[in-house]
Amino acid sequence: MNRYFGLLFAAAPLALVLLPSLISQSRASHGRDRTLFPNPSGASLTVTDSGDDIDRSNPFFQIMGTNGRSCDTCHQQGEGWTISPDGIKKRFDRSQGTDPLFRTVDGSNSPLADVSTLKARRRAYTMLLTKGLIRVGLPLPATAEFELIKTDDPYNFASAQELSLFRRPLPTTNLPFITATMWDGREANLQNQANDATRGHAQADKDLTTLQRQQIVDFESDLSTAQAADEDAGTLTAFGAKGGPEALSNQLFYVGINDLLGDSHTGAPFNNVAMSLYGAWENGGTARNDGDREQKEARRAVSRGEALFNTKPIAITGVAGVNDNPAFGTPAVVNGTCTTCHDTPNIGNHSVKLALNIGLTDASRRTPDMPLYTLRNKTTGAIVKTTDPGLSLISGRWVDVGKFKGPILRGLAARAPYFHNGAAEDIPAVLDFYQERFGVSFTRREKSDLVAFLKTL
Repeated sequence: MNRYFGLLFAAAPLALVLLPSLISQSRASHGRDRTLFPNPSGASLTVTDSGDDIDRSNPFFQIMGTNGRSCDTCHQQGEGWTISPDGIKKRFDRSQGTDPLFRTVDGSNSPLADVSTLKARRRAYTMLLTKGLIRVGLPLPATAEFELIKTDDPYNFASAQELSLFRRPLPTTNLPFITATMWDGREANLQNQANDATRGHAQADKDLTTLQRQQIVDFESDLSTAQAADEDAGTLTAFGAKGGPEALSNQLFYVGINDLLGDSHTGAPFNNVAMSLYGAWENGGTARNDGDREQKEARRAVSRGEALFNTKPIAITGVAGVNDNPAFGTPAVVNGTCTTCHDTPNIGNHSVKLALNIGLTDASRRTPDMPLYTLRNKTTGAIVKTTDPGLSLISGRWVDVGKFKGPILRGLAARAPYFHNGAAEDIPAVLDFYQERFGVSFTRREKSDLVAFLKTL
């Protein structure tokens, strides 16, 4: 672990105080060391639920295809088990753009991109380098209720036979809490996902064996990742707080827990107080001396942010999957909170397989680097312009255009940028989106407190 000590010391002064404490806790609870990875907000930590070391002989880390890639290529432990623009740029510079991550099958803006020179490679991989986006190529379903009538692709490739969809690789950790596999839910299970990723992203010429698939899934499902230390609040288990991966690995979960329509097991009504990690910090914990005043206030801010996440009123309108959902009575307005759509206790995703369209792919939010697709409903003639049809490319249904699953929020600080398309460069930008989209009137302190809380997840 010595090389990581140096990284963490260089990343933030808090490490000098926090690192010994965190390592001691990890040893006490798991009987062996764990590696801390610095990020802009502090440091994240991954533990295995089994208590074993991370098994780097697992097929997850092995080259199983023909282009030099493994699962680890796009799912780096130090980057929240996904990839970040900073890490991607370093790999590009070290390898002159030839690292296995840089492959035209999905890493370049078009699979036909010129990558013959360093300059050409910098141009070919801009979506990967700037936003950490992988190109997913999917066709329009033959049975779709809509047709593609216009494509505006800045990279001159996309068509109805293969739309280019630019998406963030989802983390391969905390998987026991997911309710849908992939942003659009297209994979039936994690075993299928492991095989399809190997056949597609790694360009394997044969399927994984049943054993290899299960070994990969078992490895991924054993990982729990969360922020362990915050640059301002300190250790996230101090003074009764329940942050960090240890508590996360023991968090109760089942599909439908705390669902909006009632808990699937107990029948209890939805409880908007879904986050309960930092109630003990309401008064800032216990300051030992005057030097702890700033840290004590930072802990208070985290606790206030958690309370806001649970209770700040949001008038939810125009969200396909909620406002048009017969199960909810198709309400024009849902008077909710953040936890209305992030209802899984202390996890933050949706506890059932409910994909939503919150407007991220609307033409009004398109940036020049994104393709734009014009779709027409075959029955009504209605027109929608979108940068990514989302779930509708799997279901073929018009009502599913632009729908995506909500990701798990734990380990958030390590994996910017955010949303499926990397539209928010940091956590404040995520709140800016919701403030604009739903007219939420955050005060300056409320926004600061919410950021403080989200950074600790």
